[in-house]
Amino acid sequence: MTSYRRNFVAGGSFFFTVNLADRRLSLLTEHVDELRAAFRETRQRHPFTTDAIVVLPDHLHVVWTLPEGDANFATRWRLIKSTFSRSIPAGESISNSRLIKGERGIWQRRFWEHTIRDEDDFARHVDYIPISIRSNMGL
Repeated sequence: MTSYRRNFVAGGSFFFTVNLADRRLSLLTEHVDELRAAFRETRQRHPFTTDAIVVLPDHLHVVWTLPEGDANFATRWRLIKSTFSRSIPAGESISNSRLIKGERGIWQRRFWEHTIRDEDDFARHVDYIPISIRSNMGL
């Protein structure tokens, strides 16, 4: 079994990549209003700052800064993913393992994160998101 190691830094900044399970779909751009709502709802209960974001049809990249003393980005992603999933119509293909667990087949189960180490690292990751679409997009 693979062991996943997360680097929880309270009040830290993080770069994330979050993917759809089926990378051929374009649910994130087709349902961007629902994605915005999921971000807003989660941020109300668990504050964070979106420093940069790009939403592509099948995945998104985002830089977040968490509040001082808070390192719980995993809960935020769980809430965003589940809120978004509940807001769009069912119809995606679902594997047997997901079906048994009562999961939708929208998101990859995991996400990739990088802990921002310093100001230069922060700038590099923000610059990774194209300037023409680097905005909070209401997220």
